[in-house]
Amino acid sequence: MKTKILFVCTANAARSQMAEGYLRAKYGDRYEVFSAGTRQSRVSVRAIAVMQEIGIDISAHQSKTLGALQGISFDVAVTLCDNAHQVCPVVPGAKKTIHQGFDDPHLTPGSDNEILRGYRRVRDEIGTWIDQFVAGDLKG
Repeated sequence: MKTKILFVCTANAARSQMAEGYLRAKYGDRYEVFSAGTRQSRVSVRAIAVMQEIGIDISAHQSKTLGALQGISFDVAVTLCDNAHQVCPVVPGAKKTIHQGFDDPHLTPGSDNEILRGYRRVRDEIGTWIDQFVAGDLKG
């Protein structure tokens, strides 16, 4: 039986979507992965683009709230932004909730190229953290 992981962010638009896509693509044989937000938005086109750059397609992902996943039990929930952690320090339905904050790439100042660099940086930080987290057997 696969370990169920939930990534939570404010709008379920970038960080949680990238984390979901990365974990599923690299470790989907061992983990069942979900993402949600404290509010619903839409998946960032920049997040889709930077994930595509590393061969991961999240273009079919949908933004959803925690309520959409009500009734599903999770082994671990990970809040990826301070706002989600404040709103939901303990995620309902999760055996364990941990916080690992990442910058909001949408708030990167500058030109479109600079903003994309911000998305790439956050994508890479999330990927590195997930690799380390999984290697540590999800101790958090």
